[in-house]
Amino acid sequence: MANHMTEALVSLWDEWYLPALIFTSLFLQLFLLVFASSRKRTRGWNIKLLWLAYLLSDKVPGLAITAILAHSICKCQSSSNDDLMLFWLPLLLVHIAGPDTVTAFSLEDNQLWLRHLFGFFQFAPVVFLFIQSRPFDEMIRIPTSFLLFAGIIKYFERTCSLYLASASSLRDSLLTEPDPGSNYAKLMDVYFSQKMAGLPTQIVMLPEPDRVVKAANRFKELGTLTDLQVVQYAYHYFVTFKGLVVDLIFSLRERNQSRDFFLTRSAEDAFKIVEAELNFFYEVLFTKLPVVYYTLRYFCQRCFCFIAFITSFVYFYYMDKKSFEGLNVGVTYTLLIGAITVDVMAFIMLVLSDRTVVALHKSPDQQKNSSTQSRSSRILSWFLRIMTKTIKLSCFGFSSTLMSGRWAETMSTYNLIYHCLNKSSNNRKPIFDFALLDKFWYADRIRFNSTLRNFIFTELKVKSLMADDLETANEICSAKGEWALKIENYGRTELLPFVVDVDYDECLLLWHIATDLCYNDAKDEPLNNDYRDISKLISDYMLYLLVMEPDMMAAVSGIGLIRFRDTCAEATRFLDDKQVKLKKSWTNSCCSRKVDLEVLHQACENILAVNTEVPPLTVKGDKSKSIFFDAAILAKTLRKLPQKDINNEKVDKWFIISKVWVELLSFAATHIRSDSHAQQLSKGGELITIVWLLMAHFGLGHQFQINEGHARAKLIVEK
Repeated sequence: MANHMTEALVSLWDEWYLPALIFTSLFLQLFLLVFASSRKRTRGWNIKLLWLAYLLSDKVPGLAITAILAHSICKCQSSSNDDLMLFWLPLLLVHIAGPDTVTAFSLEDNQLWLRHLFGFFQFAPVVFLFIQSRPFDEMIRIPTSFLLFAGIIKYFERTCSLYLASASSLRDSLLTEPDPGSNYAKLMDVYFSQKMAGLPTQIVMLPEPDRVVKAANRFKELGTLTDLQVVQYAYHYFVTFKGLVVDLIFSLRERNQSRDFFLTRSAEDAFKIVEAELNFFYEVLFTKLPVVYYTLRYFCQRCFCFIAFITSFVYFYYMDKKSFEGLNVGVTYTLLIGAITVDVMAFIMLVLSDRTVVALHKSPDQQKNSSTQSRSSRILSWFLRIMTKTIKLSCFGFSSTLMSGRWAETMSTYNLIYHCLNKSSNNRKPIFDFALLDKFWYADRIRFNSTLRNFIFTELKVKSLMADDLETANEICSAKGEWALKIENYGRTELLPFVVDVDYDECLLLWHIATDLCYNDAKDEPLNNDYRDISKLISDYMLYLLVMEPDMMAAVSGIGLIRFRDTCAEATRFLDDKQVKLKKSWTNSCCSRKVDLEVLHQACENILAVNTEVPPLTVKGDKSKSIFFDAAILAKTLRKLPQKDINNEKVDKWFIISKVWVELLSFAATHIRSDSHAQQLSKGGELITIVWLLMAHFGLGHQFQINEGHARAKLIVEK
């Protein structure tokens, strides 16, 4: 009986392992086509699931092709079913080419475009076997030829997308034509000859007409932007500032035009434009869409592929299939219908994209006919409103929000004192590294709100108004709180030592702990809760980036992780000594805990009760990088700050703390590598990336270093 069972299992495996691979491959194609674009709006385990599907989408069809080739080579005689298996090969090659919605999962994938190109040659046996299979049924040979060409086209479309999105190719494509300037030698010959003839001669520079002022006046008349105008301006500035992701330098003229436009916008409109602009960046770097956008060449290629799928389906439908096994016929129909479905869905997504809206409607700056503009604008604005409605899809436990915001609109937060209280309460060493465990255990996600958006926008706008020249702009971008502390000398003498000549990671940890100590002061009565909540939210968000996203923050973190671990060790030891325990009560989620606020207040009071008359560095030395009690000193200083009237508004310590946090956020935004910002676009997006691009539009950054260069010399000869 055991032998019979083994034979049955072997027979079942022989019959179903290849169809199972093919069905899995097709499922992965449809799954990625529908859900891949959601990774710019989701975070957490959804990204891991998409990453797994992305890896398998290459491996599974490759295994199926290998199995078919092995089966065909090992067979001494060819049968009709073997011919039908060869018919599947080009369709599996289409699967390896992948859907339009994902070409690269990370920026590193784009750099491997050459490897992907050479990977095509592993399918040379497919072409060889197809040519050499003399008994191959002629009725199958014809549609297979069409499908083979379609598979090759699809494969090279993905390779081309990877190449165009690679850093070197993208940088080369954005470089302008060399400009030799005025013909100096010829001009000087004429100048010298006229001067030798005794004629009064001079060379004057004719500046370019001041178009920026005219543009600024036009922008002021726009008012609140419609959904259509948001997408149009987003695409305009995307084309202008596309070089940001490869660290290109921009001219002062580009800076002034962008700055004047965003200074006249509201916070809501500015953030909408930047979010839509980042969506265009995402499409260029991680999808196949830029390759297929409205060019005649790729339009013809897509038409050929679709016609090949339809023709092959019709061929197979009308041919005699009596010699084929029923399972193989079903697999063939599934592959053909799947290929047609993927192509149709990809076309629909292309039509519904922002790029289509831009292609159908001219920029507002170029429109002449106001009546036509009004009619077409209403239609496209209605279309965009429909597209931004929230639609939720779920598949096998995987949920995705489609057609909603252009990024996750959440901020991950992490709190040092809460982390140390949990370690003190657990009183045991974690099995895994803290960064791996804590990212899913203690980190939390909070919805990005309009109050925080308006505050950040206002702060950046004020700094942009002060940055009339590049020197001032660079000074503002290099500030870690100094500018906020110079507001009418508000707390300047007491607080400047905590931001000046202090490493960024140390400054961030100091202000994070101090903010938390002030926030959990039971006796604190803030004049404005908005400043208090904003300070707390940015504080926890920046610590999350420092500790949980070290690759992204590498340019500014320094020894941040070492300093964080030492600080946590000292805080945990202190809480153990004081026997402060966090009472935990489980909620519905196994990874969330309800904080006992009384215990948290008690912990903060114990920390502030420590006598800090002697600086910690004097007592401990510099072996330990902990700044735990240095932060306590800062918190005590902040609590002593008096209330004050600034611009007819009565403010307290939270006013200055919130402004310092915006500067710490903007400092990191402008100093993080541009490719690190770009990488976050495929992980749900980050607020710091939006701030980075918004600061660039406000003219705050280090990428503006070129004079306008549009003036021209003119030789004037007086008679």
